[in-house]
Amino acid sequence: MVITTTSPDTGEHICSTFASRYVRTSLPKFKLPEKAIPKEAAYQIINDELLLDGAPRLNLASFVTTWMEPECDQLIMASLNKNYVDMDEYPVTTELQNRCVNMIAHLFNAPFGETETAVGVGTVGSSEAIMLAGLAFKRKWQARRKLEGKPYDKPNIVTGANVQVCWEKFARYFEVELKEVKLSEGYYVMDPVKAAEMVDENTICVAAILGSTLTGEFENVKLLNELLVKKNKETGWDTPIHVDAASGGFIAPFLHPELEWDFRLPLVKSINVSGHKYGLVYAGVGWVIWRSKEDLPDELVFHINYLGSDQPTFTLNFSKGSSQIIAQYYQFIRLGFEGYKNIMENCIENARMLKEGIEKTGRFDIVSKDVGVPLVAFSLKDSSKYTVFQISENLRRFGWIVPAYTMPPNAEHIAVLRVVIREDFSRTLAERLVTDIDRVLKEMDEFSSSHVSTKATRVTATVDETQDGGKHVQKSVREEEVINTWRRFVAIRKTGAC
Repeated sequence: MVITTTSPDTGEHICSTFASRYVRTSLPKFKLPEKAIPKEAAYQIINDELLLDGAPRLNLASFVTTWMEPECDQLIMASLNKNYVDMDEYPVTTELQNRCVNMIAHLFNAPFGETETAVGVGTVGSSEAIMLAGLAFKRKWQARRKLEGKPYDKPNIVTGANVQVCWEKFARYFEVELKEVKLSEGYYVMDPVKAAEMVDENTICVAAILGSTLTGEFENVKLLNELLVKKNKETGWDTPIHVDAASGGFIAPFLHPELEWDFRLPLVKSINVSGHKYGLVYAGVGWVIWRSKEDLPDELVFHINYLGSDQPTFTLNFSKGSSQIIAQYYQFIRLGFEGYKNIMENCIENARMLKEGIEKTGRFDIVSKDVGVPLVAFSLKDSSKYTVFQISENLRRFGWIVPAYTMPPNAEHIAVLRVVIREDFSRTLAERLVTDIDRVLKEMDEFSSSHVSTKATRVTATVDETQDGGKHVQKSVREEEVINTWRRFVAIRKTGAC
């Protein structure tokens, strides 16, 4: 469809800008158009550009939810214009958030009684949740150091090198030294023993990961707790634990209820979890829960009254939509414990099936673990002909977005592919992905073989002198074979989806 407008100042400018995005190496200088255009034209221009995005359900790089039920979609659309922070104007939305916090706190075995009452807040994701939890640890550590008359200007936090980038952001933004436990080949999570050894009097907390981004593996929080209890007793320190359960927080309670990683461990003071991952809500919601009110310093909580009644607030941002909070509550009451458990079991089963299919190719080593987030991470057994990065790029021809990456220090020499299994990734899609991986491998094998043969072949030619002094070159039989092989390879590639 071609869009034209009566105003050359707007129509021509937009069309030329649209085209320029694909011929310039840097972003053009966009400016606000002088005049309006029809709403249909604006819609079509944007919709056409968005066609170039990947298909969300085939984006196997992301943990973020890409499908929800139509009824929940309706609730989201109906609440898009509600500002989450206006608690006095939207008291029911605030109540739904409080119910979600309460449900998650119970799910994480928070103590409830006269002396301890868990508190929490909804965030825009685990990144904000981690910032808030980190700030709480930093302020409590500083207050304790001040009372002891000791320096409080060099706080540090101990993590594994496998942490998500939001921990690096927290350390840089809020001036906290990040002490990372290095990884090793075959062990791609934080070693609790090494982490405990790195703790000193300036450590505000140790961050453990329940569901590593790299391999999906759960870190041993229980052992870390035991080691820190012992060290705190020996040194007189009070080093706590924060659990980053962004990916695993909505998996472990349903699939591994016996696993002790949460508030059952006394040193676990706060936990974050992503509602938009295995909480099964679209992007834009996370949660952070503190063991008790004492673990959240009062100085970090602000009170405002210009939106109505007195309202406490502890977030990095202010205004935000209410849709995701409402969607989270929908999922909780719609699915319940049984529903979440069934979905997570299905994800694990699909991950197992995909793992078996990848193993049958005989080309890969599986580096992910059976206990953890439902994903499959795998590396090439032989990278001499091609790499996982080339496989990732070739899979895009079939619509698949499968990330390839190297491990953090000290395992940088290991490169892997990773497929995240979400609720909307079916057994049928898993079978198709295995088929496409096998197809890519065969194509690259043929390409590699032809490439080697081309280099090894010495093309011979018979040179015949002609009457006018020119030369005529005859192709050898071997050269014809190489050319025909390349033609077959190109023909195969053309049949794939773009």
